[in-house]
Amino acid sequence: MGERPTPEVRLEARQPTPDWQAFAERFGVIERNVERVVQGKHREIRLALACMVAEGHVLIEDVPGVGKTMLAKAIARSIDCSFRRIQFTPDLLPTDVTGVNVFNQERGDFEFKPGAIFANIVLGDEINRASPKTQSALLECMEERQITVDTETYQLGIPFMVIATQNPIEHEGTYPLPEAQLDRFMMRIGIGYPSGDVEAEILATHGVRSTLPDIGPVADAMSVREMIELARSVHVSPAIRRYIVDLVEATRSHPDVYLGASPRASIMLLRASRAMAAADERDYVIPDDVKALVPPVLAHRVIVTADAVMGGRTPEALLVELMAEVPVPVSGTA
Repeated sequence: MGERPTPEVRLEARQPTPDWQAFAERFGVIERNVERVVQGKHREIRLALACMVAEGHVLIEDVPGVGKTMLAKAIARSIDCSFRRIQFTPDLLPTDVTGVNVFNQERGDFEFKPGAIFANIVLGDEINRASPKTQSALLECMEERQITVDTETYQLGIPFMVIATQNPIEHEGTYPLPEAQLDRFMMRIGIGYPSGDVEAEILATHGVRSTLPDIGPVADAMSVREMIELARSVHVSPAIRRYIVDLVEATRSHPDVYLGASPRASIMLLRASRAMAAADERDYVIPDDVKALVPPVLAHRVIVTADAVMGGRTPEALLVELMAEVPVPVSGTA
């Protein structure tokens, strides 16, 4: 018998798969659609969309009139998902958020009436104006994506994202968010004032009426769910995971820090890094993905000491210093 031919082994360079290309294209289409309404804020829009794909929640903290609510509305319109807005006020009740059991006289039993939290995108406007009792109604749904009312548990859909806004300047009649609730937000971002040129463009486009009704959906709930599933499969090497842990541990041991970031912060940073890598058409995370996300993911979880505050130290500045001190892995894709 003759010898069998040896099978030919072909080695090919690693190229982005069509799935990752489709992910980045879809992400970019949503991003550009939102930018039609919120102009000149490319980074902030990208962070908010990455948070959505990473199954997180975002807290938008900035002064009035810079587009916080408009950003949330534009994202909701772009993905054609169910959207609810909750205007947080001191007299808002927890049942207004979660829902309540109402007695049905025709059937003779209680019927559950879902609250405003039962939507894909939930905008919590001026969240710090509600009482702590009402704020705590969001804790279970933000962490476990479910609501428990009178011993009955109701699951929330996918995608599910809470976009909360608050004004850091005006404190009269507000209730600061406790650390337990801040820790449930994947990111805290600020919009900031636009540049002079961008503001002139805003006057030209928004001067007569809002451009929000002009944009339509460019994705749907099913496509967003597919993006979420794909982002979960982005490769993170052991070196990158160790780098994330080292960054978070550095916040706990710094002398100017009163409270460091929690293990949940490490998980959130990992998930957000996966989403950003996928948005850049990569199926693996690199150190630059992590470094770009450290301030928005960790700053609201770190509390500096009173002496550091008196010296003008901010969590953001401290995190920049820590990133310069923690060694960056040389090979992050292995």
